[in-house]
Amino acid sequence: MSETGSTPSRYNSESVTSSERLEPISPETAVNLYLRDRKNELRESSIRQHESALRFFCKWCSQTGIENLNELTGRKLNRYRIWRRDEASNKVNSLATETWCSQLKILRLFIIFCESIDAVDVALHEKIRIPSLNNGGQSSDAIIEPEVAADICSYLRKYEYASLEHVIWTILTETGIRTGTLRSLDVDDYFPDAEISHLRIRNREETGTPLKNGDAGDRLVAIGSDCCGVIDDYLETTRLEEEDEYGRQPMLTAGFGRLSKSTIRRYVYKWTRPCAIGKGCPHDRDPETCEGTEHGKQSKCPSSEAAHALRRGYITHELKSGVTRSFVSQRCDVTEDVIEQHYDERDEKDKLRVRYQGMTGSRDNKRRYGS
Repeated sequence: MSETGSTPSRYNSESVTSSERLEPISPETAVNLYLRDRKNELRESSIRQHESALRFFCKWCSQTGIENLNELTGRKLNRYRIWRRDEASNKVNSLATETWCSQLKILRLFIIFCESIDAVDVALHEKIRIPSLNNGGQSSDAIIEPEVAADICSYLRKYEYASLEHVIWTILTETGIRTGTLRSLDVDDYFPDAEISHLRIRNREETGTPLKNGDAGDRLVAIGSDCCGVIDDYLETTRLEEEDEYGRQPMLTAGFGRLSKSTIRRYVYKWTRPCAIGKGCPHDRDPETCEGTEHGKQSKCPSSEAAHALRRGYITHELKSGVTRSFVSQRCDVTEDVIEQHYDERDEKDKLRVRYQGMTGSRDNKRRYGS
């Protein structure tokens, strides 16, 4: 379960029975208590994310004269919800839906904590509505279908062979790893001549490349010969020879050290636009005036997809192909419960077929039970 969306069980607030039991507390004090309480549960980067989100909440409380969280109501929280989307940012006209959703999930966790310390009314967190994301807002349900991924990889292989963008797409579609994991790879994490060719994935938080799940994410990920061929040619002909600030040699470079996650994400948005691979625009837009064709604005294309949709597509494809959840869990560093809840797009017939194939395959020539 994600660090922004999971609900710590000890925050269940059944013991709070009425607003009469509330104890006065300022927003700032409550936020500090919450962050201290979660310090040992969340990674440092996640703590910073929670702190940043709740800083806006404290700012709103100050602007609206809320000095005591006992005063919070569902109506007031909805006002904050709208304020955070439309008025809080001085950089854009409105907050990106994905960011808005993430910050509201953090706020809900904070309110659950506040319920547990008698700071707000019981079940107040249930009144925080989390926006439903669609493809335009980078839906968590978005998926890049295998055929689309294959078309993109085929185009890159033909017209952008062994380029930085080609090797990024090759590794992501071969392994299903996260963008942060891809970014963390060094040249010496690539083992093409091992008995089983693989990439070595390591948590190196002290030198700038932490994994989402820390040391628990350390693993070896097998890769095929086609993937190795692309990486080999990229390293030999395209990769810029440079080190990062820690003296490591990143696999992915672009003239300024280790490639950023945002750049990797941009390349996913870029190549999921149909027009980028020579297909017609399904939205009847003029390429000369379409905002989605501008540099850095590829995500404005309604057909573009986020990197998470690629990972989701990979995991779903593996499951439909009969790969077990256990194997996918280890390869992609995601729990089986999370796979079941957020990645498994198979219908009941897909699951039946996979179970049947697994049963018949494991039997080989053995007799069936009861026969």
